Amino acid sequence: MNNHENKKATLITSCTAHGIQDGLSVATAVLLPILAQTFGLNYGQVGLFKAAKSLAQSLLEVFSGHACENFGERNVLVFGLAISGFGYLLLSLAGTPHIILISFIILGIGGAYHHAPSSALVSRAFSVDKRRRALGLYNSSGDIGKLIFTGVISLAAMAAISWQKVAFSYWLIAIGAAIAVYWGLKRAGIGTHLPNTDKDTDKKLDMALGWGILDRPKFTSLLATVFLDSIVQAGVLTFIAFTMIAKGVPVYTATLAPVLILIGGMFGKAACGFLADLIGLRTAFTILQGLTAIGLIFVVILSTTPAFLILPFLGLALQGTTSITYVIVNDLIHPSRTVRGYSMIYGASSLAYVLGPFGFGHIGDLWGINTAILIMAVIALIAIVPCWALKIDQQVDPV
Repeated sequence: MNNHENKKATLITSCTAHGIQDGLSVATAVLLPILAQTFGLNYGQVGLFKAAKSLAQSLLEVFSGHACENFGERNVLVFGLAISGFGYLLLSLAGTPHIILISFIILGIGGAYHHAPSSALVSRAFSVDKRRRALGLYNSSGDIGKLIFTGVISLAAMAAISWQKVAFSYWLIAIGAAIAVYWGLKRAGIGTHLPNTDKDTDKKLDMALGWGILDRPKFTSLLATVFLDSIVQAGVLTFIAFTMIAKGVPVYTATLAPVLILIGGMFGKAACGFLADLIGLRTAFTILQGLTAIGLIFVVILSTTPAFLILPFLGLALQGTTSITYVIVNDLIHPSRTVRGYSMIYGASSLAYVLGPFGFGHIGDLWGINTAILIMAVIALIAIVPCWALKIDQQVDPV
């Protein structure tokens, strides 16, 4: 393959892995209301299931960069897809909450091994002037996957198709994707582990660079921003359907709520990067977080139909922020440590997905789900503080 074909193959396979893994992961948000009704789970237990999955992902995602350096991005991506597939196979056979909990943990393990390797592959394949567009397509593939996989579950619930059958079909998709990604990257000759010919030189380089952070204060502010932003996203995606159920909406209809959030998020991620270019990263982030807080308040106080209608707009603001925060990783990390930079950022996000559902679930049990939603609105505003500490509007040119 020539250079152009290699770039194309890298983008297609990375987008495929990202779309399917994100879809498999976020589909649990639509499954949880159905599982809660089936097994009589309370908000705390729902949060525990989601937190267990996210904890497994968070603990392993930080080290996924090291795994890529030792085994190659191709093998890591295939391993993650295979493990995620096994998680859905086990879920399809589950008859007790304990087995479902184990399957969620396995899904978290599988989901830990795709963000860092695929992001790094795309970043390395494209030059600075074309990287934003490539990463934009990459991010959009994840949103498309989320929308398809959650939409299928919601439609299946309306059509009275069992969640076990859907879970089994997702196992088949994951295994097929693992084979396709392996073949695609192998054919292009990329994502392989190249052994070091000079171990002493590599050891000195590793000691000198460490994690490759070029500006620790800014990177720390970025981690804090991503963490607080993600904790709100995690809470909304996990409990927005339960908020609608509390308004008297049937479960199968309520499963549409996270789907509508994701539809808005897909457009938000595509548009908000351009908004940041026009008015600056910090200003754009502030506006989006303010709109997120307002949208969450409206979801609580409005009746069912208006609340449903604003969900896509809430999703646009809620998830559009990732187009602002994630794209500057390359500016704060040494080029040879890009995969480690992404592993730290996604690790912080995964940790938020542990604490968010667990904490908001218990708040919902104690003081009601609407109180939990309002606390999410407050945290969305707090996330503005570390973003302004970044001071990157003029000093860092996002790619």
